Amino acid sequence: MRFLDDARRLDRRLTRRAASWDSPWARQVLPAVESAAQGTKLWWAAALTMATAGGRTQRKAAAAGVLSMLTAQVMSNAVCKQLYERRRPPEQMIPHDDVEDRPDSSSFPSGHTAAAVGFTAAVATTSPWWAAATAVPTAMVALERVHTGAHYPSDIAAGAAIGLAGALLVHRAPRLLLRSLL
Repeated sequence: MRFLDDARRLDRRLTRRAASWDSPWARQVLPAVESAAQGTKLWWAAALTMATAGGRTQRKAAAAGVLSMLTAQVMSNAVCKQLYERRRPPEQMIPHDDVEDRPDSSSFPSGHTAAAVGFTAAVATTSPWWAAATAVPTAMVALERVHTGAHYPSDIAAGAAIGLAGALLVHRAPRLLLRSLL
């Protein structure tokens, strides 16, 4: 139990620190990141860009990214959020106005982070250059979710783990299906 208490205290301390980060860059860039990440618009746009600007490899990477993103969203939003109800960080912890725009759903895990990491990790197996390009917005989405008070850092970590699991599943599923059929 002591470990869990220590983890909760650390989670709260990191949330306060991230939410209190006040810089012109954060005030300008993070709201734009949040807007682009809503409804996974950012990842659909990246997939469309990859598929139209690239060749066969980029189309394959885009398809894997979208499939992994959708898998991660189902795992985080339709499964995990239903199994574990966690309140969002208290408004008193967030020293800016973004706290009013938080969702009402469970804080655990971060579906935005799951989708972002799932997309980027799946793209990485086929197109490392595009994965590097999408890694920056992926990290910014995770930071934005804590900065606005929508999530604790542990929600972000769980979302990232779910995103990685989604990418692994998408990467391994064709081989597993072939093995089961043969």
